[in-house]
Order: sequence, then C-alpha cells, then structure tokens
Amino acid sequence: MPDTRSTSARGAQGEERAAEYLRGRGWDIIARNVRSRRGEVDLVAGRDDLLAFVEVKAWESLGPADLEYAIGPAKQRRIREAARLFLSRRPDLAGRRARFDVVLLGGDPLRVRHLEDAFAE
Repeated sequence: MPDTRSTSARGAQGEERAAEYLRGRGWDIIARNVRSRRGEVDLVAGRDDLLAFVEVKAWESLGPADLEYAIGPAKQRRIREAARLFLSRRPDLAGRRARFDVVLLGGDPLRVRHLEDAFAE
C-alpha cells in the first residue's frame, strides 16, 4: 500500500526516530530544524564537549546503504551554513567540538545507520 502521508510528515517522523536513536546513545537533542536562508540542519545533538549537526535521511523504499549517497556537496554546504548561523546565535555552545553526522533510516524492518563525522567543515 503506498504511503499517503505528506513528505513533511514522513520527514518529521524520521527526525523523531533519529532523535530517539541518538538519545538512546547518550546524546541530548539541543535543537531541531535549524534554518538559515541557505540551508537547514535537522538535529543538533550534544554529548560531553561535542556537538553533532545531524542530517536525517529516511525513505521507505531505500535501505541505509543507498541513502548514504543522498548528501552531495551542495547539501553539505547548506548544512554547514545553517550550522555556522546556529553557532553564531548560541555563544553558550562556544568551545565545543563540532562535527557533521548523518543518520540514515530505511528498510523494512527499519534499520538505522549513524555515520559519525560524515563530512568535514
């Protein structure tokens, strides 16, 4: 049966599943859907002195191995731009190490793949 939920509803559900996954591994979710004029970060997670700017990709028809290739250079630039803006507005987070992660959700049953430090600043 085809999925009739809107793209935004599917995206929100994927982001919530990714947040649950990260929380279960000791991360705090600091922010969601951080937007700049040029881009967006789905989740900002923190653990110890580390911040992870997390892109979430979830599709029902593709598995996590396929989703890994969905974040090209242009998307990476947009995520970095949104992360810079977020940090400029949150001086309380200054001094923490930062990285860019990707959480891939796919398959039936649902599989999660967390790519830590998936791309560089």
